[in-house]
Amino acid sequence: MHQEIEWIEAIVPDMIEVMSRRYTILKNVAWQEPVGRRSLAQTLGMSERVLRTETDLLRKYELISSTKSGMILTDKGHKTILGLSAFMDSLLGIQQLEKELSKKLGIAHCLVVPGNCDDNGKVVDAMGKIVTDTLKTLLPLGKNIIAVMGGTTMACVATCLTSEVAEGRELLFVPARGGVGERVDIQANNVCAQMALCTGGSHRSLYVPEQVSETTFKTLLKEPAVQDVVELIEHSNAVLHSIGEALHMANRRSMSDKQIELLKSRKAVGEAFGYFFDEDGKVVYKIPRVGLQLKDLASMNCIIAVAGGVSKAKAIAAYMHHAPSQTYLVTDEGAAKTILKGQ
Repeated sequence: MHQEIEWIEAIVPDMIEVMSRRYTILKNVAWQEPVGRRSLAQTLGMSERVLRTETDLLRKYELISSTKSGMILTDKGHKTILGLSAFMDSLLGIQQLEKELSKKLGIAHCLVVPGNCDDNGKVVDAMGKIVTDTLKTLLPLGKNIIAVMGGTTMACVATCLTSEVAEGRELLFVPARGGVGERVDIQANNVCAQMALCTGGSHRSLYVPEQVSETTFKTLLKEPAVQDVVELIEHSNAVLHSIGEALHMANRRSMSDKQIELLKSRKAVGEAFGYFFDEDGKVVYKIPRVGLQLKDLASMNCIIAVAGGVSKAKAIAAYMHHAPSQTYLVTDEGAAKTILKGQ
């Protein structure tokens, strides 16, 4: 592949650069459509003058069209992106990045989308589309129970799922943990409901707080309504979750000042499933919780972790010390490159 690229560049020195630029423009129009030229130029870090020249050509080639709301892809544009995706991903180094990241993190699969979601929220939508494709690949036909975590990333992913996931499958989404007390729209219960709505599946809710005392924890587990959902969680064959920055997650959960100081003193950088990790992956704190435990993942065939952005690189790397080898990590270039640099 690399040798062929060198030969192409020897004949047409600027061909790869031009093709990559136009492909990137088309991809970003696809993610953001309808999108205005100014907004797109800011996203791409490109001057409006240069972008105008390129989009005029893409319009001439009938790959994009203009509406009152902004630019959109034509059918030809969508087919072009789909047809070129494998080649361009390889050309842009994405596949190599995925291989290097998988090796470093010790998991079998890393799926990387272009960009950095810290700078562009649309990158999360791209990750959501990858989750849809991955679920279609991994979930067996028939009945599936999918345990789902809450959070802002998972709430975005939920809106990206489609009914294609349910083709030949019966989908039941259950919250991987209690989450009452968090912002309603990012609670696991609400994320499950949204995923069920988008895929045509069903869902169950778990109305218990995420953080409870040991005494309350044991009492809640005796409640029939809680037992029913916990049993479903225990029999789930798939899990969708994100990975959070330790202090951000502590503040979001309204943890006490004493607990936050403890996390700081133990240099916690990441969190998942109520476990807080330092940079070496050591568990430095654990929240008593109702729902899925870290040890429960080992027996699952479908595990998809979704997290991106340079800001989450340390958290992702820390959690991956505990991730089962069958984990699929869906992330972005920003996080992937930062992890590989060891920053």
